[in-house]
Amino acid sequence: MNDTLPEPVWRDRKRAHEQRVDGWTAPHLSRRRRGEKHPVHDFLFTYYSHRPAQLRRWHPGAGVTLAGADADEFGPFYTAVAGGVTLDTAAVLARRGDSLGWITTLLRRTAGREAQFGCFGMHEWAMVYRQTQEEVRHNAWPLRLTPAATAEVVATNRIRCSHFDAYRFFTAPARPLNVLTPTRETQHDNEQPGCLHANMDLYKWAYKLSPLVPSELVADCFALAREIRTLDMRASPYDLADLGVPPVAVETSEGRAEYARHQRAFATRAATLRNALLAACPTALLT
Repeated sequence: MNDTLPEPVWRDRKRAHEQRVDGWTAPHLSRRRRGEKHPVHDFLFTYYSHRPAQLRRWHPGAGVTLAGADADEFGPFYTAVAGGVTLDTAAVLARRGDSLGWITTLLRRTAGREAQFGCFGMHEWAMVYRQTQEEVRHNAWPLRLTPAATAEVVATNRIRCSHFDAYRFFTAPARPLNVLTPTRETQHDNEQPGCLHANMDLYKWAYKLSPLVPSELVADCFALAREIRTLDMRASPYDLADLGVPPVAVETSEGRAEYARHQRAFATRAATLRNALLAACPTALLT
């Protein structure tokens, strides 16, 4: 049985969501119009496929009737019912059930593992290992150390990256240095809840589960991803101090301890969001 939201209630929620998202997207869109790049915040709109307008669009989630709504305002999966408009959950599952089932299995299996906190952000260093300044991904920004010193940090630290979508960006010489060889096929077996990238990716899984999950939850995952991305780049070999992004010097014992403290705090927050995503999914996806 659906819960019914009176029109003033859902319109207030919709408006609040749009205003919240505008606070994130307006600076990005302004930079894009000026042709400016930001190595920290652009990632959330370039690596991830969800466009600003899609993030801004509000959905109540499954099992909710919107009183006084027009189905055309919300999209093709919405249908008119007695008392208003609701999401046709069966239609969403018929169209996207296999991929959504893959996502919920990943979320559930990741949640069931013990968190690991010993990677110390070495994945970002492995992405520039043995590259020149011209070859590195964000080459408009200098490295904090020389290429030789950067390579030494990678060579002398055990790399423990379990996340395929981070590992696949390692340079070829760095890949054999990783303890694991993650693949897309082993993603369900490898991802663990202490990983910064696995927790940042909650945003990706949230928007891919949309419109089955409330847009406020998608935005919560975006907010966490934004903070995690900042730590990810603070702990990277890049010198981003001029952007107001001071380094976490993971090449030192003090920096590694600081990184692990932040990582643990993010893992706690991510666990709450991961469980919320699973709780918001229709039962048919959780079997």
